[in-house]
Amino acid sequence: MRPAALLTLATLASLFAVSMVGVAAPPPYARRAPRLRAAAEAALPASGGGQRARSPASVVALRTPGPAAVLVRAGSFTMGSSEVEIAHAVTLCKLEPAGELCVDETETSFANELVAHEVYLSDFWIDRTEVTVASYRRCVSAGVCTEPPYASGGQRFDRPDYPVVLVSWSDAQRYCAWAGGRLPTEAEWERAARGVAGRRYPWGNVYNPFHANHGRLSFDERDDSDGYLELAPVGALVAGRTPDGIDDLAGNVEEWVADYYHPEYPSSSAKDPRGPDTGEERVLRGGSYMQGRPWMRGAARGHDVPTSRRAWRGFRCARDA
Repeated sequence: MRPAALLTLATLASLFAVSMVGVAAPPPYARRAPRLRAAAEAALPASGGGQRARSPASVVALRTPGPAAVLVRAGSFTMGSSEVEIAHAVTLCKLEPAGELCVDETETSFANELVAHEVYLSDFWIDRTEVTVASYRRCVSAGVCTEPPYASGGQRFDRPDYPVVLVSWSDAQRYCAWAGGRLPTEAEWERAARGVAGRRYPWGNVYNPFHANHGRLSFDERDDSDGYLELAPVGALVAGRTPDGIDDLAGNVEEWVADYYHPEYPSSSAKDPRGPDTGEERVLRGGSYMQGRPWMRGAARGHDVPTSRRAWRGFRCARDA
């Protein structure tokens, strides 16, 4: 090669080297992480209040919302508990952090599940989820329902996808009538939770603390080990869904049902029972984020005066088929 050509090549190589000074390949992980779409970001639970206690911001759970109501077909099931099941409930109670409190009144309270008896129910519809704040507010806007007293210290529960709380039994009844339904009877509620096989929990016979937004029997009754310290959005714990597709029949909020409360069931079989004709209290079902494992059972019963309002209490509706 001629000297002049060699000189030209050398000059070009030198210029190229100078142009690359300070330029380096980017580090392998320096790329910007792709952003979630706005809709997906909106679906992520926020921090604080009764919302999810621990939720990686990069994880989005996608789930099928399901129908607004589920049809429960006619049939018979065993309502209530045997003495063996009551003894099991007491054992579960004693496994709670403050299990030493499971004496006298607490043990006696499980006896209200007696006597186990056969019940036949006709077809009925039941809401898939607890009634939400957004749904209840439509009734308020229509001038039928009363605004829950969130302003009196319950603002953190005032979220559209939360179950509505701080409602009395009459509030719940009024909403269901406005929505074209009624409160479920105690028998309908238990059939929805336990199925014809009489399973112990809505999802099966084995307790799983991650299947329900539960609490605990303790001096601090709240428990965030399931991911939520207080309320959870309705349908958030998909694993706790019944085989029929009904959400939140254990935990989150305890639910008003139609019946007056009586501390013992009738021993005879019944068809479409409506409970006692009179009483001072109404029945509550399902347990809440303030209660431990024995109250997550589908047979567990609560009761309170119908005018009471609690931050852990809501409802769902039913309809004749």
